[in-house]
Amino acid sequence: MNKQIKKIAIVGPESTGKSTITQQLAKHYKTLWVPEYARYYCAALTEPCDLQDEINMYHGQVALEASVLAIAEKDLIFCDTTFITVKIWSNEVFGETPQVVLDALPNYAYDLYLLMDIDLPWQEDPLRDFPHKREHFMQIWHQELQGLNANYVVINGQKERLDNAISAVESFLKKL
Repeated sequence: MNKQIKKIAIVGPESTGKSTITQQLAKHYKTLWVPEYARYYCAALTEPCDLQDEINMYHGQVALEASVLAIAEKDLIFCDTTFITVKIWSNEVFGETPQVVLDALPNYAYDLYLLMDIDLPWQEDPLRDFPHKREHFMQIWHQELQGLNANYVVINGQKERLDNAISAVESFLKKL
C-alpha cells in the first residue's frame, strides 16, 4: 500500500512557515502529515547539539515518516521537512555530514517538494538560529534539490501562501 502513497515534502530555511503550511495542507486534503522530528528532539536537549544528535535526528525523522506511512489511509501525505535538513545543518555547523545521511539521501525521494520562500518575516524561536543567513540557506536548498533532480516548486506570498501551495499540489496531482 505505501508504494502508492504520494509524499509531498515542505522544506526550506527556518521561519518560512513550513510547519504551518504542512498542517494546513493536511487539513485541506484530509490526510496525515509527518511532523519535524528535530523540533521535538532539540527541545529536549540539555547540551549543545553535536554530530551524533544530527544522526539521531536523521533516524528519528525516518522512523516518524515510516510510522505515518504505515497508518496512512489516503494516497497522499505531507512531510514537514525531510532529513535533507540534517545534511544542510551538519554542513553549516560542523563542516561535514554524517555518512549515514549521505548514503540514505538517494533512497528517500519525495514526489514533490514545496520550497518555502524567505519572504515571511523572521519569527524568533529558541530553536532557530541564523536569522541573517536566510538568503544563504535558500540558495543551499535550491542546490540540494537540484542535486537530487527533485521536482520542486517555490512557494511564496504571505496571505496567499496557502493558496499558492494548494495550487502547486493541484498542478502536481493533475499530472498523475
